[in-house]
Amino acid sequence: MKFLDQAKIYIRSGNGGGGAVSFRREKYIEYGGPDGGDGGRGGDVWIEAVEGLNTLIDYRYQQHFKAQTGHHGQGRQMHGAKGEDVVLKVPVGTQVLDEDKETLIADMDVAGKRLRLLKGGNGGWGNLHFKGPVNQAPRHANPGQEGEERWIWLRLKLIADVGLAGLPNAGKSTFLAAVSAARPKIADYPFTTLAPNLGVVDLSAGERFVIADIPGLIEGASEGAGLGTRFLGHVERTASLIHLIDGTAEDVVASWRTIRTELEAYGEGLGEKVELIALNKIDALDDAERTARREALETASGKRVHMVSGVSGEGVTALLRAAYKEVRRARGESVGDHDEDAAPPSPEGWSP
Repeated sequence: MKFLDQAKIYIRSGNGGGGAVSFRREKYIEYGGPDGGDGGRGGDVWIEAVEGLNTLIDYRYQQHFKAQTGHHGQGRQMHGAKGEDVVLKVPVGTQVLDEDKETLIADMDVAGKRLRLLKGGNGGWGNLHFKGPVNQAPRHANPGQEGEERWIWLRLKLIADVGLAGLPNAGKSTFLAAVSAARPKIADYPFTTLAPNLGVVDLSAGERFVIADIPGLIEGASEGAGLGTRFLGHVERTASLIHLIDGTAEDVVASWRTIRTELEAYGEGLGEKVELIALNKIDALDDAERTARREALETASGKRVHMVSGVSGEGVTALLRAAYKEVRRARGESVGDHDEDAAPPSPEGWSP
């Protein structure tokens, strides 16, 4: 299925049904009088966040959504039925923006969240409403009220706990496939992933979080180079970022600075997110190269650098533990100050 994370659509609520002009014509009933019913209300336009969807591809092939017009009133005081509503079902994490693509109308960030975007027009009154002591046989009824219409943008921001960032060929897809059941494209030649990938990491029975691989970041992405920063919106909600750096690159510090520059240029708080730096592909480095490149990165960033290999699995668990700690902190859960990477305490001196 093709990944689509934004779509522009036209929505319109239904018009109200018209009221009826009718008079009673029954045998043995003198001066029957008016009995025109009211028109039904037009259908509304709703949007609902549902589970099981992860793309807006449904709105690629249909861009116009119109609710049904209310049914007209009839004689014998029969009111028209309400028009059928239109319900736009979108993935969890979808934002609804105005036509200017900036004004936020709604954020569908919880499964089951439902919001009315447009209200249908009211039905018109039948001539029964206009009966009075002066005008006992009104021949007038109101038409239904016009519905509302507008253009809106749907923008999907994936719900993930941890974002995976890095230059192309840093090993993000290999890492994602190693830590989750996701199966992104992996090959032995350089290429750039063209759509975000989600994976669920299971550390244990009660330790689970979602990780998102964000593709397309290169130098100058904030100015529109390559895929630009189009997919960075998918990590705005994450608790932390895992920044993978290709350990076999000639200048690992330059690789780190390139992505940092793009994150800070994008804004939206990405530059302030907790960053877990990981030197990847260490299975291809000897001990001296590992030490030199780790020290260079730690000096430049001022942060601890995790040494990992998506192929051999070395250091991966420790990195995931550190990421899960930030996820728990973002969820408001208590997090101990101990280091998950530290060796367990010696059993010597232990007593029940």
